[in-house]
Amino acid sequence: MIDFTRNHFELFGIPARFRIDADALETAYRALQSDVHPDRYASGSEAERRLALQSSARVNEAYAALKDPVERARYLLTLSGVDALDETDTQLPMEFLERQLERREAASDAAAANDVGALDAVLDDVRRETGERERELERMFDARDTGAARALVRELKFLNKVAADVDAAISALDG
Repeated sequence: MIDFTRNHFELFGIPARFRIDADALETAYRALQSDVHPDRYASGSEAERRLALQSSARVNEAYAALKDPVERARYLLTLSGVDALDETDTQLPMEFLERQLERREAASDAAAANDVGALDAVLDDVRRETGERERELERMFDARDTGAARALVRELKFLNKVAADVDAAISALDG
């Protein structure tokens, strides 16, 4: 089974940093999941089956956290003792919020006009900014600037929500 005291990065044997080798993560995940999959312990004792189930759940949880850039950043910050999404601090820069409001208005107008092309353009713009923010976040983690990284994680979480909403509008029109 797995060692539950290990952090997600240690569990998969990859360095604890923002930029990861996605192929190495995938390979380690498949190998670990194969080792701990509950089906392998179906004829084992109740304790073995329960431990296999817990191990499999932990591997899945760790994989999901490391695969997603925002969740990976949140996890890295947590390892440094920083809560990226502390509910008592919900401020984002006004310029950032205004830009997101403009995007939401553009998406709303495009959806009302059944203009999938305009929605795609908004989504592409959000994804471009997301990519820029992720590269910036990597530099901040490399410099161990957890304060600035925390602020960017909050912005990335917001951008992901905008992207999901625009994607849903596209799906509604395509559906």
